[in-house]
Amino acid sequence: MATAAQTPKQVLAVDTARSHFGFEIRTRLGQRIEGVFPRFEGRVDVLPDGRHQVHLRMFSRYVEIPGKARYTGWMRGEEFFDADRYPVVEFDSLPYWPELVSKGGGIEGRLILRGVSHPEVLRVEPAACPRAGYDCDVVSRGTVQRGRYGMDSWQLALSDRVTFVLRARLMEAAKP
Repeated sequence: MATAAQTPKQVLAVDTARSHFGFEIRTRLGQRIEGVFPRFEGRVDVLPDGRHQVHLRMFSRYVEIPGKARYTGWMRGEEFFDADRYPVVEFDSLPYWPELVSKGGGIEGRLILRGVSHPEVLRVEPAACPRAGYDCDVVSRGTVQRGRYGMDSWQLALSDRVTFVLRARLMEAAKP
């Protein structure tokens, strides 16, 4: 999956005030547990050939299960995100054509979670407006098997699948 690094001709920043990065995991009984990454950063590099490349960083040290302090502690702890040792979850995509954001589809990339790196796909939903990222969210989901990343505790209670849910907006360029 390695690709030669290209110098972007433009960098678009993810608007952290209007974006939402979270995750979902199900218990073996079917209950959905939703978590959020209150602190994250991201950018989209516009490459010289017109393709885009996304770079996301989510800070696991601040991950929360809203209203559930005990679950929040488990998620930050050694058996799940292990935030003290691995404070950042990263996703770097391969270059993709920007039309994908309008039509929907898969963005391939590399996820680094708990120091383990695997190729993964972020599935982008078709855009709900002509200027996705500015006038409406770019909505994407990526489901991973947590056991592949050393998150294999709680197998009797929790599903092996974790779905990252991203609702992203971009910052508008300043008008002259």
